[in-house]
Amino acid sequence: MSVRRFVGANSRDVMRQVREVLGDDALIVANRRTEGGVEILAMADDAVDQFDPSPSVPAQPASVTPAPVPAFSLPKQPDPLEAMSERLLREMQDMRELLSRRQPVAEPQRGTQTTYEQCQQLLARVGFSAELSSEVLEALPDELMTPEGNSDAAMAWLREQLMARLNVLHHEASFFDQTGIVALVGPTGVGKTTTTAKLAARFVMRHGTRPVALVTTDSFRIGAHEQLRIYARLLDTPMYALDVEQPIDELVGRLQGKQWVIIDTVGMSQRDQRVIEQIAHLQGGQSTVRLVLLLNAASQPETLEEVVMRYRQAARAAGAELDDCIITKQDEAGRLAPVLDIVMRHGMRVLFGSHGQQVPEDMAVATPQALIDQALSARASHSGAPAATAPMSLPRWSRDVLGQGRRLSSVLIRLRQRVADFHRLEAAWDIAALPSVVQSQRLDELLTGTEATHDAMGVVWSPRRNERGCDWSMPDIALNDQGAWLALTRLQHRQPAGWQPRLARCSTEIAVHLLPVLPEPDAVAWLTAQHLTWVSAVPASQRVHCQGERCTLRTLFQESTLTHSVAIRFRGQSVQLFTAYVEAQDASGNAVLAWVGDICDPESSKRIGRRYWLTPAHLGSDVLTLLITQLQSDGLSALTKRAWQQLKDADGGEVSSELRLMMASGAAAVAGHLDSAEDDDAQALRADLMRLLGTQRKRRDTALLDALAHVLMARDAIRQLGSVSREGVV
Repeated sequence: MSVRRFVGANSRDVMRQVREVLGDDALIVANRRTEGGVEILAMADDAVDQFDPSPSVPAQPASVTPAPVPAFSLPKQPDPLEAMSERLLREMQDMRELLSRRQPVAEPQRGTQTTYEQCQQLLARVGFSAELSSEVLEALPDELMTPEGNSDAAMAWLREQLMARLNVLHHEASFFDQTGIVALVGPTGVGKTTTTAKLAARFVMRHGTRPVALVTTDSFRIGAHEQLRIYARLLDTPMYALDVEQPIDELVGRLQGKQWVIIDTVGMSQRDQRVIEQIAHLQGGQSTVRLVLLLNAASQPETLEEVVMRYRQAARAAGAELDDCIITKQDEAGRLAPVLDIVMRHGMRVLFGSHGQQVPEDMAVATPQALIDQALSARASHSGAPAATAPMSLPRWSRDVLGQGRRLSSVLIRLRQRVADFHRLEAAWDIAALPSVVQSQRLDELLTGTEATHDAMGVVWSPRRNERGCDWSMPDIALNDQGAWLALTRLQHRQPAGWQPRLARCSTEIAVHLLPVLPEPDAVAWLTAQHLTWVSAVPASQRVHCQGERCTLRTLFQESTLTHSVAIRFRGQSVQLFTAYVEAQDASGNAVLAWVGDICDPESSKRIGRRYWLTPAHLGSDVLTLLITQLQSDGLSALTKRAWQQLKDADGGEVSSELRLMMASGAAAVAGHLDSAEDDDAQALRADLMRLLGTQRKRRDTALLDALAHVLMARDAIRQLGSVSREGVV
């Protein structure tokens, strides 16, 4: 029979039976409550089309033998529930027949648009290219896809996506406190001289007039020297003129004592072949010159695209990088989106935005929120034709690769913002690209650096034993002040033996210790004397004193009812943790809380595992968050094993075992952090990482680990390609 009857004590139990017998796609035909619980009639989905309802048997002559009843037939006196199921199945068949006739789909009502279409039109109307719009909107969440989607929520999502793609200077001090030589480059009339004065004025306001000097190479425009000289006189700073063909080294002797030198270069059309010569002269000496490209916000998109491409090509030809830009003449631009679109697609960083002639007032540090808000606010006054796609100056496959590179860049920027020491994990991956003879030395420098642990507020200590099937022990994981895992792990074999020496070796900022076993009494006493927070996982056989009796934790909690529950992520799955605790004393008489935790399947309530802990009594129940953090760290060793094997297969044994373990455990910690976090930023970052992976996975933690490894390996590959000699690729 195709229809099956299932009876259970409750809905959850009977649904479990249905899934086990008929699978997840089973159709529930009917259900009702009975004295014994719940009764359900269900059938496999593919059996609907083969359903042959029992026909009514017509009256036949006495001499005629009645036709045999079909194999799928209901009893002569059907149960009301089964009769209803038969009627529902007939209606289901009729519905499928109607759908199978492939009637033409009605045209949507005029004026009805999906959220995707609305966002697409908005982006085009304000000036973003179709290429960037497609990249952004392919990540639009399903709940915002429908015509009934919340427009305010969609707009907020869109703003966040655009802001995440816009790389900016986060702190003005990081630009002005980095001493050296800065050269402003760009076409004629973009505002280089005025911007030179604005930057110089800001530097003078921070550091005074003595350390700064102005240099001009513009000998073509009448009065160009005089204009900059007026600014220099007002700022009380020296100004020097340099011929366009002279290297900056010829001025070094006259610039002694100057910490910050800014060069106002001659403006040249992006199509002028002398652009390459100009930048080559700037980079030709012994002095390093930082290049900053000025982009006129009022220019046509096609012109801006060509400016960025030509000037960056000239910089690469001279062996330099041109990744920073300043947007000028924002007050003259009808729309800001085109220049932001080009900046995003080319992965440039916006340092400042200039919006007037006043020095230095009319310039501000670029902020994603202000720039995106200004770009989107242009929609009210520009309702004309949509913006064209990006210029077809590159082949389609090249633009696809650039699009992938931009997505990688966006993910890396957000990872650095979210994980405080992610740059240290990147530094470990950088070391892996070096010859094996120098890897150990560079790793030592990374681990002993003055800033190596300044972000850590706690440590999840791992058991000091080799992982199963491995010749290494799981490194210890550092925690930040929010309880999130950091990327720089601690190699156990580099630490002294014994709990107290290991604990005492930590910096004074490490205030929280999550221990895999209960240490010796002297180590516990040391933790207490130092006023440090600690929790310890213990076995079920751990004995404590409770109400005058000495018993194991298994016995203590044998009859306990665990009432408090919280939803958590555990080994890549969503589970429910039920906990309880009692006051007790340890073997030394210290007041502690003894904890028990059941890890349960949220659907079936089946217990997956049980854990026990001891914590200082004075911490109270607030320590539960630390227990959860330690419990979730159980899955990091499996992720580390997976990453270790992937790296071993990829590096061909050319990476030292220590470094490979540092890279694998760091990637596992970052993936585990993203898997367990539930804030909006984490969800968006998870979605972008999974999209880079390109395939759907059942386990989210392993999928995130693989995606993270893909991002870091792609980053290394791009860097390696960037260092290849041009003669080798042309």
